[in-house]
Amino acid sequence: MHSCNIYCYSLDNWGIIKLRKTILVFSLAILFCSITLGQKHLTRYDETFKKYTKRFFGPGFDWKIFKAQGIAESQLAPDAVSQVGARGIMQLMPSTFQEVKSKNPDFTAIEDPEWNIGAGIYYDRTMYNGWKEIKDDTEKLRFTFGSYNAGRGTIMKAQTKAKMDSLDHTAWKSISNVAHKVPKWRYKETLNYVENISKCHQEIKK
Repeated sequence: MHSCNIYCYSLDNWGIIKLRKTILVFSLAILFCSITLGQKHLTRYDETFKKYTKRFFGPGFDWKIFKAQGIAESQLAPDAVSQVGARGIMQLMPSTFQEVKSKNPDFTAIEDPEWNIGAGIYYDRTMYNGWKEIKDDTEKLRFTFGSYNAGRGTIMKAQTKAKMDSLDHTAWKSISNVAHKVPKWRYKETLNYVENISKCHQEIKK
């Protein structure tokens, strides 16, 4: 769950002024998704994403948002392994996979693309359920993906900072505004991650 590390960190290290860097992040996120989707991944694993989105989020929920997450995590590479040991398409830590497996015994192997996707979407659901006070679905998904990447506790710390600044703690924009105030959080990675999923999702929907 430490997604696009090289991609995001390279953006952070360019030293370009903030406005231009933001534009570049958005543009490269679109280019990143276009290149990925333009190759062999156009419909890869679609049925699996549909299956587990329906299973854990119900009929009619947009499965493409989770495919966008898979692209942001690993470019849909089933053998992807991060520097910290996160594995597979959805970049799950082995301990997280075991936790999910305890609730879903049919998820037998983290290396299997189907079980990895299924476990990732199940974990998304647990994060999603934790943000009941957020009523807007789009906002709730941003908090879900932020939690997936950085941990729910980290996002809650950011909410506390937002409240202290009299900001709406249920708005992701507020989290973005105070993220730099949360100690030991590599917040740029998380903010880029959430934005990249959004941009990839827009590309997939075209």
